[in-house]
Amino acid sequence: MDFALIIQTITLYAIPVLFAITLHEAAHGYVARHYGDPTAWQLGRVTLNPVKHIDPVGTIAMPLLLYFATAGSFLFGYAKPVPVDFGRLRNPKRDMVWVALAGPASNLLQAIVWLLLLYLLLATGVGERFWLEMARAGVTVNLVMFAFNLFPLPPLDGGRILVGLLPWKQAAAVSRVEPYGFFIVMALVITGIVGNLWLRPLMAGTLALLEWLLTPIRLLLL
Repeated sequence: MDFALIIQTITLYAIPVLFAITLHEAAHGYVARHYGDPTAWQLGRVTLNPVKHIDPVGTIAMPLLLYFATAGSFLFGYAKPVPVDFGRLRNPKRDMVWVALAGPASNLLQAIVWLLLLYLLLATGVGERFWLEMARAGVTVNLVMFAFNLFPLPPLDGGRILVGLLPWKQAAAVSRVEPYGFFIVMALVITGIVGNLWLRPLMAGTLALLEWLLTPIRLLLL
């Protein structure tokens, strides 16, 4: 195992990951407060301080353990979820959609920013591989978080969006899956179903769309 390569990879991804999880969780809390639930705000979770959102196990220990155990072929982790009391939202069923969507939306916006930064670095002739690779890592990390969190199963954001959009009867049925959702998602990740049938296609399609939308800027800079 090439430890120098491992350290370099961790260094490249550390800043993009910290930004990705911090803005993702803060966005949930901010939108929840906007729609009437100040729980996250009162607990100091609507903040850009990454320490408030880092879960020692899910953000640090688990990804590192999996990285070393699988030589980087399999990674999984999570941040400390922002607490949301959906009952305090002005219109719980409707507003939970916006609260849930805020996290992935923040990652999509960050992917755009990192992609623009990559174009800017290339346009200004920055040849330092470290910064170019960090910009690419920023795009990748945020596309992963965007796509993965939209998977339509509670407690992931996509599951909460689905519950908010479905009629009451069907929404209640999907909600009952939540206590087991994490374990179901983990099983689907380990077996490759999420990666092959959801994550990779959605990431590829989203990246292609972003590159198409940013074509005028890319042509102007490059």
